[in-house]
Amino acid sequence: MRAATDPEAPHPLLISGAATSSATDRVWPGSQSADGLDLEVIVPAYNEEFRIGPTLLALAGHLSAMPISGAIRVIDNGSSDRTAEVVDPLSTANVPITVSGCSRRGKGAAVRRGVLTSRARWVGFCDADLATAPTAIDDVVSLLADGWQVVIGSRRHSSSRVTMRQPLVRRFGGTAFRMVSRRYVGDLTDTQCGFKFFEGMAARRLFSTVTLTGFAFDLEVLAKARRMGLSIIELGVEWNDRSGSTFAPLRDSVEVARELWLLHRSMTER
Repeated sequence: MRAATDPEAPHPLLISGAATSSATDRVWPGSQSADGLDLEVIVPAYNEEFRIGPTLLALAGHLSAMPISGAIRVIDNGSSDRTAEVVDPLSTANVPITVSGCSRRGKGAAVRRGVLTSRARWVGFCDADLATAPTAIDDVVSLLADGWQVVIGSRRHSSSRVTMRQPLVRRFGGTAFRMVSRRYVGDLTDTQCGFKFFEGMAARRLFSTVTLTGFAFDLEVLAKARRMGLSIIELGVEWNDRSGSTFAPLRDSVEVARELWLLHRSMTER
């Protein structure tokens, strides 16, 4: 399926940066889905007992102000703390918040499970630290309603506002990773921002082919979306680095190299 708008044409939301109208002022054509759920936000979580509550309340507060039906689902990726217990009482009548388990370790496995079991018109994921401001969901839905099949947050887009940058060692590693990534995703500037949304049917088809579970899983998603011919657009976001990441560039570099090799093999197989 082709996007309803030309993927090569610049979108006004990306040129002007942050949207100027409020969520309640926006109108999205056909926003009410036949299945009753327009947007499901997947939040992968591993030992997020202390951060997950504020994140979910912020997401739910924003979704409840939008003229669409929305839901949030936490995928508990084998947490050993009280992550699931914190989530349970947060559900509201306007924005249901549920939690599901995923025994296979890795953020990629958790996101894949959430996407493949979603039946929403649009589905996507954001990180439990909510480094990307939830107001970006307004622009995401506008772009999806326009016909784009993949909308990805980008910290390197000209309209992005990065209020707190990552530590120098992570930025250096990110630069090296982007150099490797270009062969798979072309001119996309940011494959690793944890804020990606999809047209539902395209997402389920795409994620059924995803196999990586670690740091390179985002790259695999975008590489295979590009190979499938899905329309992809980057969205400038407001982003703030959060402490508490479990990824350590020096410690995890061997695993990243292994995943890149696996991605290379999967992309060259016929």
